[in-house]
Amino acid sequence: MKIIAYGIRDDEKPYLDKWSEENPDVEVASTGELLDDSTVDQAKGADGVVTYQQKPYTASVLDKLGSFGIKYLSLRNVGVDNIDADAAKRNGIQVTNVPAYSPEAIAEFTVTQLMRLLRRTNTFDRKQANGDLRWAPDIADELNQMTVGVFATGRIGRAAMRIYKGFGAKVIAYDIYHNPELEKEGVYVDTPEELYAQSDVLSLHAPATKENEHMINDKTIAQMKDGVFILNPARGALVDTDALIRGLDSGKIGGAALDTYENEVGIFNTDFGSFDKIPDERLKNLMKRENVLVSPHIAFYTKRAARNMVYFAMDANKSLINTGKSDKLVEL
Repeated sequence: MKIIAYGIRDDEKPYLDKWSEENPDVEVASTGELLDDSTVDQAKGADGVVTYQQKPYTASVLDKLGSFGIKYLSLRNVGVDNIDADAAKRNGIQVTNVPAYSPEAIAEFTVTQLMRLLRRTNTFDRKQANGDLRWAPDIADELNQMTVGVFATGRIGRAAMRIYKGFGAKVIAYDIYHNPELEKEGVYVDTPEELYAQSDVLSLHAPATKENEHMINDKTIAQMKDGVFILNPARGALVDTDALIRGLDSGKIGGAALDTYENEVGIFNTDFGSFDKIPDERLKNLMKRENVLVSPHIAFYTKRAARNMVYFAMDANKSLINTGKSDKLVEL
């Protein structure tokens, strides 16, 4: 049995080596390169492919994998929206993902960024860099006095809710699918509009779907409280960037923490050498603001998550090759 792993980062390599040692019946090949038309030939002779990337898994790549007889593709991440579903089905390629590599990592980071916004740490950092050690006028807000609205109560949303409650915040939530335990607690509101109207903080944890694209837009922002804080550690496509900027300019939005951005592919996880060379003016607009925190999709980025991403994906791929089954199969 042979599995090739694409896009292996330096921080993932020790975990891949450890998995390989623990699975001597599997020949493991790896590369730091992503899976695309220029690298797909490296998969020839493999039984399965493990990969992680933001760029598309195109029809030409999937057709090539199919021509090699490869029917198993295991992602080290959650999202499958960048896979050409028709091509995968046409080639009989089964796909697995890692639905939860560390919900707590993302939840902890989300709340950390909110606390930075509420306590104005970005403002004080900039003031202190210029020798200004005064307090006023940058007085803070307290989370225990606020209502946090959580949009989507999957694993990450629920993990975030536990932390918000620990701070003493009132927590409400909206989801099409109600979690039975949360249902008993009575935290759900019936519509997104109710969530927007009642929340001092809006914490987004929804997947990227056609229905959710630009769910944060001019119309929905107008339904929110004045001075609302918006947190997006989920998917960049959830937020209409232009509408967000307009909301920040008007003061309707009191602050935002963005770990994802709708045009992040090719920008995040790239060293441009200087701020001026970042090739996205809207992103730079946001980064310049004291009440906006932009991070390059790092909420997941912990040692535990990196280990789980490798192990869960490799285990799933091996299971597919051996049995044609995995508890992490996804429908495209």
